[in-house]
Amino acid sequence: MHIPPFDNENKPIVDVDDALVPLTYFNIVKLRKGETFGYAVPGYETCIVPATGLIDVTVGGFDATSLGGRGVDVWDGEPEGVYVPTGQEARMTCLSDNAEVFVAGAKFDDELEPFAVRADEIDLVQYGSDDTKTHRKIKHILGQKQHDRVGRLLVSELFTVGAGGWSGFPSHKHDTDRLPDETRHDETYNFRFKPDYGSGVQMLQRVDNEPGDAYHIVNGSTICIDKGYHPCCVLPGYEMYYFTILGGLSQRSLKQYFQPTHAEQLHTIPGIMDMVAKFK
Repeated sequence: MHIPPFDNENKPIVDVDDALVPLTYFNIVKLRKGETFGYAVPGYETCIVPATGLIDVTVGGFDATSLGGRGVDVWDGEPEGVYVPTGQEARMTCLSDNAEVFVAGAKFDDELEPFAVRADEIDLVQYGSDDTKTHRKIKHILGQKQHDRVGRLLVSELFTVGAGGWSGFPSHKHDTDRLPDETRHDETYNFRFKPDYGSGVQMLQRVDNEPGDAYHIVNGSTICIDKGYHPCCVLPGYEMYYFTILGGLSQRSLKQYFQPTHAEQLHTIPGIMDMVAKFK
């Protein structure tokens, strides 16, 4: 469930057919200027997103030059990404002094076409309020705008706005395929905090109104969500970011099921239904 930050040496943090979240894949690649890294993931479509730094990406005959460009952290500019079709080989080359690159993936059999998502193509959603402690900004890299070009993968960046507050609330789950009420989507997060010594809590409640689990998340924590209701929060005085990977079992569009105990909160948080509509 919680994977503490560690030096993964450019090897997958959540590998193919993971026992907990088999529908997702996650790697962090760290490069210095001039270094290259190549990979191919059979059975999974992936997306390359520089957390920081500038890279060139090649996928077959497709090239995306000068991708990324954020400086010291994920708050320093807008995200960009490259979609890598299932099983195809991708190669990235570091152009800046250093680069930290997220590789997100979802299980999918068909092979589509590679493409780049530039900063001006990001789908932005902002919702919640300071009064409800739910003010949040979501930057969809592979979201609604790319729906017809991607198989099962959803990739986004989520930011708490201001210092402190809740995310993923009202509590929801997406662990069972039972349309039209809910879809099965495995989910993987990687958290960052500003300043980087900040921290937060990831909650997990398997059954409505019964005690669950809580995980202390720090800068670089990875969380894997297989089932249950899963809100998270950040300490007052700190900002929180998390890179989000969703992999669907039978479809790409996410259908969240909101926890019955807290469902009435849907009517107290401004813009939340717009947020729900964008995960497709």
